[in-house]
Order: sequence, then C-alpha cells, then structure tokens
Amino acid sequence: MVNDPLGDMLTRIRNGTARRKSSVTTPASKLRAHVLDVLQSEGYIRGYSEASFESGRNELTIELKYDEGMPVIREIARVSKPGRRVYASVKNIPQVAEGLGIIILSTPKGVMADHEAREQNVGGEVLCSIF
Repeated sequence: MVNDPLGDMLTRIRNGTARRKSSVTTPASKLRAHVLDVLQSEGYIRGYSEASFESGRNELTIELKYDEGMPVIREIARVSKPGRRVYASVKNIPQVAEGLGIIILSTPKGVMADHEAREQNVGGEVLCSIF
C-alpha cells in the first residue's frame, strides 16, 4: 500500500529519467492525471495514456521527454506531503530557479502551474516543484 500516491508517481518519473527510460507506468488516479496534464502542457513530458486491465485496475503510461539525450526534467520534488501539508496564498507562491521551473498547485479552480494560479488570483496546496 502506498501512503503518498503522487509522491510515488514523481519518484517513478525521477527514476525513469535517471535510467533514460522512454516511458514509465504508474497506477491511475484523477490527481495523477491532472498533474500529468500540467506537466504535458508545460512541456516536461511528451504525453501519457491510460490503460485498463481485466482485473479492474487502470495504469497511466508516461512518455518521458529528452532534449539532445538529456532529460527535460532535471529536478522533481514533492513539497506538500501527507504528514505536512504546505499551502500558499497567491502572494506567497514560491518560485523555482527564479522562474525557470514551475510549482504545481491544487487550487479550488483545479490543478495548475504557478503562473496560471497568479493569473487567476488563486492560491492552494503546493503539490510539487519541477525544474
């Protein structure tokens, strides 16, 4: 049993890029899919697809992205954890690498990147940081 499903997915992505894998799989959930939507729209992954199995479980296959042999995702880290939730108002949303990376937030208006949250003037739970 996994206590932190999102942290598990981020670790699978981190390990896959370290081993130069073309894709990684993870169990499917709505939160994971929303985070992957943000990663895809920001250009950190090629895409993802969902597959259903006869046993009733679903899996997401994440296609990792590389630029000239180097992974596009250099650092990926979980910020808000099950034991310590981290929230930020719109004025206090942190920046990664002075704006070169992104923060993914879970807001009342959905899961979004930090720049989109500032545009919509909304804060929320800081899920992870990517650079």
